[in-house]
Amino acid sequence: MQISATIISFNEEKNIERCLISLQGVVDEIIVVDSLSTDKTKDICLRYDNIKFYSKDWLGYSSQKNYANSLATYNTILSIDADEALSYELKQSILEIKGKYESISNPNIIFSLKRLTNYCGSWIRHCGWYPDIKHRIFSKEVNWVGDIHESLLYLPNTKIIMLKGDLFHYSYHTTSDHVLQVEKFTSLTSKEAFEKGKKSSLFGLWFKPKWKFFRDYILKAGILDGYAGYQVCKISAFATYLKNAKLKELNKN
Repeated sequence: MQISATIISFNEEKNIERCLISLQGVVDEIIVVDSLSTDKTKDICLRYDNIKFYSKDWLGYSSQKNYANSLATYNTILSIDADEALSYELKQSILEIKGKYESISNPNIIFSLKRLTNYCGSWIRHCGWYPDIKHRIFSKEVNWVGDIHESLLYLPNTKIIMLKGDLFHYSYHTTSDHVLQVEKFTSLTSKEAFEKGKKSSLFGLWFKPKWKFFRDYILKAGILDGYAGYQVCKISAFATYLKNAKLKELNKN
Protein backbone atom coordinates (compact mmCIF):
# COMPACT_ATOMS: atom_id res chain seq x y z
CA MET A 1 0.00 0.00 0.00
CA GLN A 2 1.21 3.48 -0.83
CA ILE A 3 0.15 6.50 1.20
CA SER A 4 -0.14 10.18 0.38
CA ALA A 5 0.22 12.45 3.41
CA THR A 6 -1.70 15.73 3.13
CA ILE A 7 -0.99 18.87 5.15
CA ILE A 8 -2.60 22.31 5.08
CA SER A 9 -0.44 25.12 6.40
CA PHE A 10 -0.18 28.81 7.12
CA ASN A 11 2.88 30.35 8.80
CA GLU A 12 3.99 27.07 10.37
CA GLU A 13 7.76 27.59 10.37
CA LYS A 14 7.88 26.65 14.10
CA ASN A 15 6.22 23.28 13.55
CA ILE A 16 6.23 21.92 10.03
CA GLU A 17 9.76 20.51 9.86
CA ARG A 18 9.08 18.30 12.89
CA CYS A 19 5.99 17.00 11.09
CA LEU A 20 7.85 16.38 7.82
CA ILE A 21 10.71 14.53 9.54
CA SER A 22 8.25 12.20 11.28
CA LEU A 23 6.70 11.25 7.92
CA GLN A 24 9.98 10.26 6.26
CA GLY A 25 10.16 6.53 5.51
CA VAL A 26 6.47 6.10 6.35
CA VAL A 27 4.53 7.76 3.51
CA ASP A 28 5.24 7.76 -0.22
CA GLU A 29 4.53 11.41 -0.96
CA ILE A 30 3.67 14.53 1.00
CA ILE A 31 1.20 17.10 -0.31
CA VAL A 32 1.42 20.53 1.35
CA VAL A 33 -1.29 23.06 0.52
CA ASP A 34 -0.19 26.40 1.94
CA SER A 35 -2.51 29.39 2.22
CA LEU A 36 0.10 31.99 1.26
CA SER A 37 2.42 31.90 4.28
CA THR A 38 4.59 34.94 4.89
CA ASP A 39 7.22 33.12 6.97
CA LYS A 40 9.71 30.36 6.05
CA THR A 41 7.14 27.55 5.72
CA LYS A 42 7.67 27.16 1.98
CA ASP A 43 11.48 27.26 2.22
CA ILE A 44 11.44 24.51 4.86
CA CYS A 45 9.13 22.30 2.79
CA LEU A 46 11.22 22.63 -0.35
CA ARG A 47 14.22 21.11 1.43
CA TYR A 48 12.55 17.69 1.08
CA ASP A 49 12.46 15.80 -2.20
CA ASN A 50 9.22 13.88 -1.63
CA ILE A 51 7.10 17.01 -1.04
CA LYS A 52 4.72 18.57 -3.53
CA PHE A 53 4.11 22.16 -2.43
CA TYR A 54 1.05 24.14 -3.57
CA SER A 55 -0.07 27.67 -2.74
CA LYS A 56 -3.81 28.19 -2.43
CA ASP A 57 -6.02 30.96 -1.07
CA TRP A 58 -7.81 29.88 2.10
CA LEU A 59 -11.06 28.03 1.33
CA GLY A 60 -12.04 26.99 4.85
CA TYR A 61 -10.85 23.97 6.83
CA SER A 62 -12.83 21.24 5.09
CA SER A 63 -12.54 22.65 1.58
CA GLN A 64 -8.79 23.21 1.96
CA LYS A 65 -8.27 19.64 3.18
CA ASN A 66 -10.46 18.20 0.42
CA TYR A 67 -8.46 20.18 -2.14
CA ALA A 68 -5.22 18.74 -0.72
CA ASN A 69 -6.65 15.21 -0.93
CA SER A 70 -7.62 15.78 -4.58
CA LEU A 71 -3.95 16.41 -5.40
CA ALA A 72 -2.79 13.09 -3.93
CA THR A 73 -1.35 10.47 -6.27
CA TYR A 74 -2.35 7.49 -4.13
CA ASN A 75 -5.75 6.27 -3.00
CA THR A 76 -4.84 6.09 0.69
CA ILE A 77 -4.65 9.42 2.55
CA LEU A 78 -2.89 10.21 5.82
CA SER A 79 -4.18 13.60 6.90
CA ILE A 80 -1.90 15.35 9.38
CA ASP A 81 -1.70 18.92 10.65
CA ALA A 82 1.51 20.93 10.47
CA ASP A 83 1.73 21.08 14.28
CA GLU A 84 1.50 17.28 14.62
CA ALA A 85 4.07 14.48 14.36
CA LEU A 86 4.03 10.69 14.37
CA SER A 87 5.41 8.93 17.44
CA TYR A 88 7.81 6.01 16.89
CA GLU A 89 5.13 3.48 17.88
CA LEU A 90 2.60 5.07 15.54
CA LYS A 91 5.11 4.95 12.66
CA GLN A 92 5.51 1.21 13.23
CA SER A 93 1.72 0.75 13.26
CA ILE A 94 1.37 2.55 9.94
CA LEU A 95 4.17 0.53 8.37
CA GLU A 96 2.39 -2.65 9.53
CA ILE A 97 -0.87 -1.73 7.79
CA LYS A 98 1.08 -0.73 4.68
CA GLY A 99 2.34 -4.31 4.52
CA LYS A 100 -1.03 -5.81 5.37
CA TYR A 101 -3.32 -3.88 3.00
CA GLU A 102 -2.81 -3.52 -0.75
CA SER A 103 -4.64 -0.18 -0.56
CA ILE A 104 -7.59 1.36 1.22
CA SER A 105 -9.85 1.40 -1.81
CA ASN A 106 -12.84 0.68 0.43
CA PRO A 107 -14.23 3.97 1.80
CA ASN A 108 -15.83 1.99 4.65
CA ILE A 109 -12.47 1.42 6.39
CA ILE A 110 -10.91 4.24 8.41
CA PHE A 111 -7.92 4.17 10.75
CA SER A 112 -8.04 6.34 13.85
CA LEU A 113 -5.22 7.68 16.01
CA LYS A 114 -4.85 8.79 19.63
CA ARG A 115 -3.65 12.38 19.78
CA LEU A 116 -1.47 13.48 22.70
CA THR A 117 -1.12 17.24 23.12
CA ASN A 118 1.95 19.14 24.23
CA TYR A 119 0.86 22.36 25.93
CA CYS A 120 3.56 24.98 26.54
CA GLY A 121 6.11 22.19 26.99
CA SER A 122 3.97 19.80 29.07
CA TRP A 123 2.14 16.68 27.88
CA ILE A 124 -1.55 16.77 28.77
CA ARG A 125 -2.89 13.28 29.57
CA HIS A 126 -6.09 14.35 31.31
CA CYS A 127 -8.44 17.40 31.21
CA GLY A 128 -10.53 15.55 28.60
CA TRP A 129 -7.71 16.13 26.12
CA TYR A 130 -6.46 12.53 25.93
CA PRO A 131 -7.02 10.29 24.14
CA ASP A 132 -8.20 12.80 21.58
CA ILE A 133 -9.33 10.32 18.92
CA LYS A 134 -8.82 11.47 15.33
CA HIS A 135 -9.77 9.69 12.09
CA ARG A 136 -6.77 10.30 9.86
CA ILE A 137 -6.05 7.40 7.46
CA PHE A 138 -8.78 6.79 4.90
CA SER A 139 -9.72 6.33 1.26
CA LYS A 140 -9.38 9.31 -1.08
CA GLU A 141 -13.12 8.94 -1.74
CA VAL A 142 -13.98 10.13 1.78
CA ASN A 143 -14.47 13.88 2.21
CA TRP A 144 -14.16 16.38 5.05
CA VAL A 145 -17.22 18.37 6.14
CA GLY A 146 -17.77 21.24 8.60
CA ASP A 147 -16.62 24.86 8.64
CA ILE A 148 -15.08 25.05 12.12
CA HIS A 149 -14.55 21.56 13.56
CA GLU A 150 -14.05 19.57 10.38
CA SER A 151 -14.76 15.84 10.40
CA LEU A 152 -14.85 12.97 7.90
CA LEU A 153 -18.18 12.14 6.31
CA TYR A 154 -18.52 8.35 6.43
CA LEU A 155 -21.29 5.75 6.49
CA PRO A 156 -22.60 4.27 9.77
CA ASN A 157 -21.31 0.81 8.85
CA THR A 158 -17.74 2.06 8.39
CA LYS A 159 -15.12 -0.06 10.15
CA ILE A 160 -12.98 2.11 12.44
CA ILE A 161 -9.60 0.58 13.34
CA MET A 162 -7.55 2.13 16.16
CA LEU A 163 -3.77 2.15 15.63
CA LYS A 164 -1.23 1.79 18.42
CA GLY A 165 0.95 4.78 19.21
CA ASP A 166 0.30 8.49 19.68
CA LEU A 167 -0.04 11.36 17.28
CA PHE A 168 1.92 14.12 18.98
CA HIS A 169 0.21 17.51 18.86
CA TYR A 170 2.27 20.62 19.62
CA SER A 171 -0.65 22.92 20.24
CA TYR A 172 0.39 26.10 22.02
CA HIS A 173 3.88 27.40 22.67
CA THR A 174 2.70 30.16 25.02
CA THR A 175 -0.35 31.12 27.06
CA SER A 176 -0.87 34.03 24.66
CA ASP A 177 -1.17 31.55 21.75
CA HIS A 178 -3.95 29.77 23.62
CA VAL A 179 -5.84 32.95 24.49
CA LEU A 180 -5.61 34.23 20.90
CA GLN A 181 -6.98 30.93 19.60
CA VAL A 182 -9.82 31.07 22.12
CA GLU A 183 -10.69 34.58 20.93
CA LYS A 184 -10.73 33.41 17.31
CA PHE A 185 -12.73 30.22 17.78
CA THR A 186 -15.30 31.60 20.20
CA SER A 187 -16.17 34.24 17.60
CA LEU A 188 -16.70 31.48 15.03
CA THR A 189 -18.62 29.09 17.32
CA SER A 190 -20.86 31.80 18.78
CA LYS A 191 -21.74 32.98 15.26
CA GLU A 192 -22.51 29.39 14.24
CA ALA A 193 -24.75 28.95 17.31
CA PHE A 194 -26.49 32.25 16.59
CA GLU A 195 -27.22 31.19 12.99
CA LYS A 196 -28.81 28.01 14.36
CA GLY A 197 -31.15 30.09 16.52
CA LYS A 198 -29.49 29.32 19.87
CA LYS A 199 -29.53 31.74 22.80
CA SER A 200 -27.50 32.30 25.95
CA SER A 201 -28.99 33.04 29.39
CA LEU A 202 -27.49 34.76 32.42
CA PHE A 203 -27.65 31.40 34.21
CA GLY A 204 -25.68 29.81 31.36
CA LEU A 205 -23.08 32.59 31.54
CA TRP A 206 -22.61 31.93 35.25
CA PHE A 207 -23.03 28.14 35.46
CA LYS A 208 -21.55 26.68 32.27
CA PRO A 209 -17.96 27.97 32.76
CA LYS A 210 -17.94 26.75 36.38
CA TRP A 211 -19.22 23.32 35.35
CA LYS A 212 -16.68 23.15 32.52
CA PHE A 213 -13.80 23.81 34.94
CA PHE A 214 -15.09 21.35 37.57
CA ARG A 215 -15.66 18.61 34.99
CA ASP A 216 -12.26 18.94 33.31
CA TYR A 217 -10.13 19.65 36.38
CA ILE A 218 -11.79 17.28 38.89
CA LEU A 219 -13.92 14.68 37.09
CA LYS A 220 -11.51 14.34 34.14
CA ALA A 221 -8.46 14.55 36.45
CA GLY A 222 -6.85 17.66 34.99
CA ILE A 223 -5.41 18.19 38.44
CA LEU A 224 -2.98 15.32 37.68
CA ASP A 225 -1.40 17.39 34.89
CA GLY A 226 -0.06 19.92 37.39
CA TYR A 227 0.06 23.63 36.63
CA ALA A 228 -0.35 23.03 32.89
CA GLY A 229 -3.55 21.09 33.60
CA TYR A 230 -4.89 23.92 35.77
CA GLN A 231 -4.08 26.44 33.04
CA VAL A 232 -5.77 24.33 30.33
CA CYS A 233 -8.93 23.91 32.42
CA LYS A 234 -9.04 27.57 33.45
CA ILE A 235 -8.70 28.91 29.90
CA SER A 236 -11.14 26.30 28.57
CA ALA A 237 -13.68 27.48 31.16
CA PHE A 238 -13.06 31.07 30.07
CA ALA A 239 -13.65 30.00 26.45
CA THR A 240 -17.04 28.60 27.49
CA TYR A 241 -17.90 31.94 29.11
CA LEU A 242 -16.67 33.92 26.10
CA LYS A 243 -18.68 31.85 23.62
CA ASN A 244 -21.88 32.37 25.62
CA ALA A 245 -21.18 36.08 26.16
CA LYS A 246 -20.62 36.61 22.43
CA LEU A 247 -23.76 34.63 21.63
CA LYS A 248 -25.78 36.80 24.02
CA GLU A 249 -24.33 39.91 22.39
CA LEU A 250 -25.25 38.67 18.91
CA ASN A 251 -28.83 38.00 20.00
CA LYS A 252 -29.07 41.41 21.68
CA ASN A 253 -27.89 43.21 18.55
